[in-house]
Amino acid sequence: MNIPTNSLDYAEGHGGQLVVSALQQWGVNEIFTLSGGHVFPIYDACVKSHLPIYDVRHEQSAAFGAEGIAKLLRRPGVCVVTAGPGVTNSMSAIASAQFNGSPLVVIAGRSPQARWGQGSLQEIDHIPFISPITKSAYTATNTSEIFPLVENACNEAMAVHRGPTFVDIPIDVIYSNGIFSRSQIPESWGEKVNVSQSINAEQDQTAIRSIEEVARLIVSSRKPLLVAGGDVWMGSAEDQLKVLVERFQIPTFLNGQGRGILSFDHPLCLTRTRSMLAQAELVVVVGTPLDFRLSFGRFGDAQVVHIVDHYSRKANHLENVITLHGDIKTTLIQLLEDAERYVASFANSSLAHKDRQDWATELRELESKELESDSEIDGGGTIPIHPVRIFRELAGILDRDAIVVGDGGDFVSFAGKYVRSYEPGCWLDPGPYGCLGTSMGYLMAARIAHPTRQVVGVIGDGAFGFSAMDVDSLVRLKLPVVMVVGNNGIWGLEKHPMKALYGYDVAADLQSECRYDQIITALGGAGEIVRDPNMIGEAITRGFDSGVPYLVNVITDPNIVYPRSSNLA
Repeated sequence: MNIPTNSLDYAEGHGGQLVVSALQQWGVNEIFTLSGGHVFPIYDACVKSHLPIYDVRHEQSAAFGAEGIAKLLRRPGVCVVTAGPGVTNSMSAIASAQFNGSPLVVIAGRSPQARWGQGSLQEIDHIPFISPITKSAYTATNTSEIFPLVENACNEAMAVHRGPTFVDIPIDVIYSNGIFSRSQIPESWGEKVNVSQSINAEQDQTAIRSIEEVARLIVSSRKPLLVAGGDVWMGSAEDQLKVLVERFQIPTFLNGQGRGILSFDHPLCLTRTRSMLAQAELVVVVGTPLDFRLSFGRFGDAQVVHIVDHYSRKANHLENVITLHGDIKTTLIQLLEDAERYVASFANSSLAHKDRQDWATELRELESKELESDSEIDGGGTIPIHPVRIFRELAGILDRDAIVVGDGGDFVSFAGKYVRSYEPGCWLDPGPYGCLGTSMGYLMAARIAHPTRQVVGVIGDGAFGFSAMDVDSLVRLKLPVVMVVGNNGIWGLEKHPMKALYGYDVAADLQSECRYDQIITALGGAGEIVRDPNMIGEAITRGFDSGVPYLVNVITDPNIVYPRSSNLA
């Protein structure tokens, strides 16, 4: 979805009704919130408009839930929070959305305008500290501004490069009645907000010339590789990317929400041989930053091509990188057309070169060898359980379209390596900001967005503690999911490195074999503890069959260290 589904020219009512009318233009069908008197009119409008309200126990889960919707459905996800602490509690999720390029729209309460400066409850100016982590942040100073400000927030969130936006509304403004008429918007309105003139950026002439250069490289390269990330999914360009890599037989790695664009069992999909990026002649990176996850864009002597949706995403720390910026779908279509022309003109096109065939064969053989070696590192029947054994069991249970939510450090690193993705839009993890506590919000979003699919969270025991009380929300809202907690009783991502650096560790231990499953039971869900690796599969299956939020508490070996090769800094 790249444009509003139903643009309105006129709306009226109290401030909450104007908010909801503006949101519904974009097909918004839910809000996530934690109750606060500053935003009661929005709830009133939701009730009268039959718009579902999902209320949580902490604003971080409201914001992560809304971001999860934005990621899964590729439209604005909306959270509504009260003034002051409601806003500050949501800030980690807002920052995550900025890193992830997620169209999260945050609508907040604000202390009364008429008494500003007199010390009203929760009186603080949000805009100065919210602006650095959002694309836009504005205050509605009168009721007539509410509709266009919320509308603009949705438009701006969806405009490339996508990201979070913010509107706060003083309590005396939102409780008042007002009218919106598009014909009466003053010409000066554009000076107040950055009204997006186009949702998708167009290609300029420089970009067109660069596309032709990249097309030649794709056709002539003997050792090409491609990496695709979340902006391919968010830009609805997954079909175009698949056509390109299949037509030119480009082996491909998938990153973040790019997972599943090629299915795990696709012959061009690589998951285990990223070290070969340094051996490539050409590396094309599409829709993901050249950050720590990709060796900061340094791949040996390879020519690097970076395709991004906006010029602000250019990797300025690198030289000799060809950057294409603009709508990714449009770029890939043009790239495919230009490459086809060069195939016709290159009699010695590398599509016919034995070198490229040998390259593809070498990669596939290495990939197969690495996948075969996986069976040797799951610990077999050892107790405590090797974390890889959990993902081996999951592989035999999950449907191809199951939604997998990852939340944690080392445990989610194992998940990222060993969970198999077969369809796009089925993987949610915290992203490069690395914020823990995403799981409850993301799990709610996944169940709401896809009510008939399997939804499973793979969660580290440390991460679980950030948002565990929102299992109560899953129970109250009747959102059944399965949670698999890798319980090794430590902060694994910190304990092992600190011990290696100093010879000891501190502040890195959690309670051994903590009964997280009993917490879930106390909150109205169900669960069980698993110490025997042969019982993992049966426990997960019971969870899916239960019809309630269900936690499988797997006791894993704290001595197992994820074999991390990337430089996180």
